[in-house]
Amino acid sequence: MKQLIECVPNFSEGRDMNIINQITKEIESVEGVSLLDVDPGKATNRTVVTFVGEPEPVLEAAFLAMKKAKELIDMSKHTGEHPRFGATDVCPLIPIANISMEETAKLAHKLGKRVGEELDYPIYLYENAATKPARKNLAFVRSGEYEGLKERIKTETPDFGKAEFRPKTGATAISARDFLIAVNFNLNTTSSRRANSVAFDVREAGRVLREGNPITGKIKNDENGEPLRQEGTCKGTKGIGWFIEEYGIAQVSMNITDVNATPLHIAFEETRKSAESRGMRVTGTEIVGLLPLKMMTSAGKYFLEQQQRSTGVSEAELIKIAIKSMGLDDLKPFNPQDKIIEYKIADKSKTPLLQKNLTEFAEETASESPAPGGGSISAYVGSLGAALGTMVANLSSHKRGWDNRWKEFSDLAEEGQTYKNQLLALVDEDTHAFNQIMNAFGLPKDNETDITARKQAISDATKNAIEVPLKVMEICASMFEWLEKLAISGNPNSASDTGVGAICVRAALRGAYLNVKINIASFDDESFIEDVLEKAKTYHKTAKKGEKEVLKLVKKAIKEM
Repeated sequence: MKQLIECVPNFSEGRDMNIINQITKEIESVEGVSLLDVDPGKATNRTVVTFVGEPEPVLEAAFLAMKKAKELIDMSKHTGEHPRFGATDVCPLIPIANISMEETAKLAHKLGKRVGEELDYPIYLYENAATKPARKNLAFVRSGEYEGLKERIKTETPDFGKAEFRPKTGATAISARDFLIAVNFNLNTTSSRRANSVAFDVREAGRVLREGNPITGKIKNDENGEPLRQEGTCKGTKGIGWFIEEYGIAQVSMNITDVNATPLHIAFEETRKSAESRGMRVTGTEIVGLLPLKMMTSAGKYFLEQQQRSTGVSEAELIKIAIKSMGLDDLKPFNPQDKIIEYKIADKSKTPLLQKNLTEFAEETASESPAPGGGSISAYVGSLGAALGTMVANLSSHKRGWDNRWKEFSDLAEEGQTYKNQLLALVDEDTHAFNQIMNAFGLPKDNETDITARKQAISDATKNAIEVPLKVMEICASMFEWLEKLAISGNPNSASDTGVGAICVRAALRGAYLNVKINIASFDDESFIEDVLEKAKTYHKTAKKGEKEVLKLVKKAIKEM
């Protein structure tokens, strides 16, 4: 499996698109690297670039981008709202898939060494790549910013490169870190001081305690002489307040470094509460760079729960609720396809059937091509059954007079969404399994080695082509208990929909079984075949009984209406 890392360099130029484009062109020149996002900020005079790929191509792209930044950016002339100390200010590497943080930290060292030696300017390592405990904190590494670097470099020796001040380039901090969300919360004020007060309320470090006046009073110290602090409400966050002339408002600028401790919606809520307690309002949210899909869906569910509405809705609906609830489109449009990392790196060519509309899907099925065939159709019919049941759950959740039961049906709707999504994934997977068999039969058979490899490939592909429809059967069989709950307690006006759902699910299971049988016919592992047939028999038995019970309940509900 491919190792994937993400790289999010921040360049100290956010106004001259010619410079920015020259830097990103270097990244795009490297084969195997996908440029995901370029986010320039005029007020901060800073551009956040996000790209992803396998380790070596990513390191090459990062080096070329930093080399170009050194050529084009003059730090001696740079001004901006954001803390910075170099042309390429920071360059974090983030493990995305099949790679550990330890491995990623080694890559950060490798990149730092190359930049320090070949580009000849100071490199500091921070967070998980740090060589000293104090340098885990980026704020410590960048303390004094560019203006203080000339003196500071004398006592804080860089990890790579000479301990010499480079006026034009400054220094770069390179790291390996967890996924970080850079977010700005917009306030209905122009006061950076008041924005800072909110930031101090919510950031993990909180604020220093003072005697008397909280701003000018003498700092309180503990017995060791260290300043006493009042911790903020959001663990794993850093934040400051600033005024953004470009927008004419103040913002709380926050880095969420631990998205498990403080999800995006909790950071929003805590900022909102603090702002309101100080007579202000959060008017919207600005995401800098990209964020994980989970952050959006979790936020959507949270805000639906606050409204006592069902959370068992589509992924797209959850994202829509999150956008509107946090005002992600307050300053500029928020396009999920551009801002959510999973959507940016998704290879839609692997799910061609799911990208089609209903007419296109039907026409593709009716064409001369043998795939999609019965297996894909069975999975799709099963997903429609799940969708109908989910609809009944959602309608029941919103039924007038049933307000106290919203959570019960919300949970059932979420369960239905899971079934639906699992079966939809198997629509393309079944066609992919068929194509694997065809590809295996097309392998060369010129010698004994080729024949052996071809035989093994055919066997592996056939086994997969059996397991995919068997999985459809397993999922469908497990759905009848869920459908029975909907038939018993769901909205009686939707009883027929529950019945149609059960019929679809049973049909999907029977259709998938035919696919299992035809593929077993050309397989010679008797033990495997025996196990598959035993499972299929159990699924059939469960489905037959389940459909009968659901339809019995449905007919009763219709009769009583």
